[in-house]
Amino acid sequence: MEAVKSFIETSPLICFFICAFLYMIGDLVGTMTKAWVPSMFVIAALFLVGYWTILPQDLIPNSGLSNTFIGVICPYILVVHMGTTISLRDLAKQWKTIVCCLAGLVGMCALCMLLPMIGLVDRPLVIAGLPPLTGGIVATQIMSEAAAAKGLTAAALFATVMLSVQGFAGYPITAVMLKKEGARLLKDYRSGKVAKVASAGEVDTSAGKMADTAPEKKKLIPAVPQKYYGTALSLAKVTLVAVAAFYMGTIKYGTFTISGMVWALIFGVIATELGFLDKNHLGKSGCINFVMFALMMLVFNGLRTASPSDIASLIVPMLVVVAIGVVGMGIVCLLVGKVLKVSPYMAFATALTALYGFPPNLILTTEACKSMTNDPEENQYLMDNMLPQMIVGGFTTVTISSVLIAGVFANWL
Repeated sequence: MEAVKSFIETSPLICFFICAFLYMIGDLVGTMTKAWVPSMFVIAALFLVGYWTILPQDLIPNSGLSNTFIGVICPYILVVHMGTTISLRDLAKQWKTIVCCLAGLVGMCALCMLLPMIGLVDRPLVIAGLPPLTGGIVATQIMSEAAAAKGLTAAALFATVMLSVQGFAGYPITAVMLKKEGARLLKDYRSGKVAKVASAGEVDTSAGKMADTAPEKKKLIPAVPQKYYGTALSLAKVTLVAVAAFYMGTIKYGTFTISGMVWALIFGVIATELGFLDKNHLGKSGCINFVMFALMMLVFNGLRTASPSDIASLIVPMLVVVAIGVVGMGIVCLLVGKVLKVSPYMAFATALTALYGFPPNLILTTEACKSMTNDPEENQYLMDNMLPQMIVGGFTTVTISSVLIAGVFANWL
């Protein structure tokens, strides 16, 4: 084993190939199982087994992906990019869905924060695990970095583990909720109580939101002519916004700071509205997939020192946090949904998108609709009623809320 490790360490190209290969296997499994087996879980498992056997602990640093690049630069430009995908107009149309999702996240966090008080789970684990449970990779990176900086190695590992397994809880419950909602909708549709609604529109698969078909409004800052537009210009502009966000994150308000990641999201939205950044900025330049890959390597680099006993010690706390979190989410979002006269099934389903985001929210909705009817018109009716809410739900929780929650929770460790 040591000889194999030594051989791998001799070449940055071999290290980079292994990172890309393991990531590819996870993607393939996620695609083949229609996300029922989360790709993040597969990749994390492969890295763990690799570290315990033939992979050197410095595999990722040796691949050329430096800590500065994947630990500072990638997270900031990714969050700025996320801000460029936010359409305030589209979010306003689905305000009830957003309120239900936010209520669910409040319920999840509030109930889980009781766990340390009754001695079920240590406080650092709860604090580090909740943001990844409410969102995705950026929240995980924020919490794992914050925990590691304070010497909380178990909490840093817990954040990564939570990201890898959260979907297992969300998928089956969401599938049940969507089928119950589908049955309710079909009953009304077939009885003639409702008419077919307008088409929900297409999904923007590069950003995980509904495609924006509204005419482009004039911006304060005019667009750069296409002949001058390129990857370098795209990266320079998004990085400039990231620099501003980074330094805003260093400002102290008494003893409290607002995370630079939160500023990055806010500045991304503002820069897009002004016209300085394009919509779906990194997607347009083709950089987004590599940035995501590099950032995921940062997350999985946190597994390099985890022993089997370390992972085993986190299983029970993880199950408790996930179970209690989902219960808290369900209680609060259902109560708020009742007040807003939103279907309880849809209220819960949209809140659960926090556990997996896009594209599982699209896949789960599509599969649920197909299983309910063979009639094309009925299938389209179900999609038109459920898909917009599910897409906005995932966008609200994973893209927006989780970054804000992580920015606050990082100060509580």
